[in-house]
Amino acid sequence: MDLEKSPPPPQQQNPEGCLVVAIRIPVRIVVLVLVVPVRMVWDGLVVAARFLNDAVFRPLGRALLWVGRAVFVWPFVGLWRYAVVPLGKGLAWLGNVLVVVPCVWAYRYLLTPVGHAIAWAARGIGAGLEWIYVRLLTPLGHGIMWVLRGIGMVLAAVAVGVYGVVAWLVRYLLVVPALWLYEWVLTPVGRAIAWCVNGLVWVLRMIVTGIGVALYWTARVLLVLPALGLWRYILVPVGRVLAVIGREVGEALGHAWRVAGRISRAVGRFLGTLLRWIFVEPVRWVYRSVLTPVGHVVRDAVLRPAAEAARGVGRVARQALESARESVRQARADVRQMLFGRPREREEVVRREPAGAETRTLGSSTTALTKD
Repeated sequence: MDLEKSPPPPQQQNPEGCLVVAIRIPVRIVVLVLVVPVRMVWDGLVVAARFLNDAVFRPLGRALLWVGRAVFVWPFVGLWRYAVVPLGKGLAWLGNVLVVVPCVWAYRYLLTPVGHAIAWAARGIGAGLEWIYVRLLTPLGHGIMWVLRGIGMVLAAVAVGVYGVVAWLVRYLLVVPALWLYEWVLTPVGRAIAWCVNGLVWVLRMIVTGIGVALYWTARVLLVLPALGLWRYILVPVGRVLAVIGREVGEALGHAWRVAGRISRAVGRFLGTLLRWIFVEPVRWVYRSVLTPVGHVVRDAVLRPAAEAARGVGRVARQALESARESVRQARADVRQMLFGRPREREEVVRREPAGAETRTLGSSTTALTKD
């Protein structure tokens, strides 16, 4: 038993004719020559659009967004937060005090008692009407229905008799003669008329069929066969040739667009390299070899000593200010002592709790129960 999978059969490629090969190369050359400038212009426009988007449109859009917020959003937010909302709360409180509370009071202390009284009166009236209906109207209605039922039975018997007589007369005076007339007169006449109509229809159908067959063959010979020959021997070959040309032009456009993209990328890289070697590398060399050492020398020789001197001056100024502040404080204390005397010393109070440095333990006598 063979457990290995057999390799899939190779796909058959459609052989291309000499016409396709003869059309492909000139078309691709012409299309490549026409597409390369278009692709380079397109790539340049894409790069310019990206640069404008990153350097101009996006900052401008952010600035316009900020201006729009500052001009339109924030004023309305402030108006809503500090004017409309407090005004709405005030109007809501005023409406509650002037409308809701009086309406609730009126409903609770006026309308509810009146409604209860009306409901009590309606229940009394309903009970009286129910007594009248049960005790008076119901027996009276039963009696009237018994009388009407008797009269209806008499009238029904009379109507059944009259209906039987009228039905017998209609059957033997109308239905039986009409049925005889339909079976023995109208049916034979109708069948004869239908046979004649069927014959006339058959004759007309044969005439129309003959005319249709003649018109069909005339149209086939004069229109269909020439159009079919034109389609089969002229339009189809021309269409196939045009389809091959169109397909090759489309493939050539795609191939030329890809090749033009590679050419444009190579040109762009060359221009970028040229720009880097002409402008970027000299600027970097000047920054790295000239400006950086000069900056280090300026930092070490000028800026750091100046910063140290400034810090020293600041330190001396802070010390002078501190000594002056201390002198002023001492002078104020001396003047206060000369005017009001020495302040009274506070008496020491024996504390029941240990000092901050000491800690309370189980063996020590610092609690309220074990203190000496």
